Amino acid sequence: MIAKTPEPPYYAVIFTTVLSDDIKGYAEMSDRMVEFVKMQEGFLGYESAREEIGITISYWDSLESIAKWRNHSEHTIAREKGISRWYSSFKTRVCKVERDNGFVKEV
Repeated sequence: MIAKTPEPPYYAVIFTTVLSDDIKGYAEMSDRMVEFVKMQEGFLGYESAREEIGITISYWDSLESIAKWRNHSEHTIAREKGISRWYSSFKTRVCKVERDNGFVKEV
């Protein structure tokens, strides 16, 4: 589903991953992080897809909100497990969204 976002400006965090061969516990942690991030101040929505690489884009109202999420203890645990076990590679990019267009039909 395409995230409903406010009028720009807002911020996007693009998280790109390639999974390792050892993904035991990954799906459960991923589901937990999705539910947990929805409760974070400043979180606007997310979009995610996975094939050979996984791409998750989360949307935020400010850089401060992104920093709070990055430094939150639950997220830190997930990130450390990702680095040490689940990902063979990953990249995080933070962008300011200055313009967007399109539409999202109500389902």
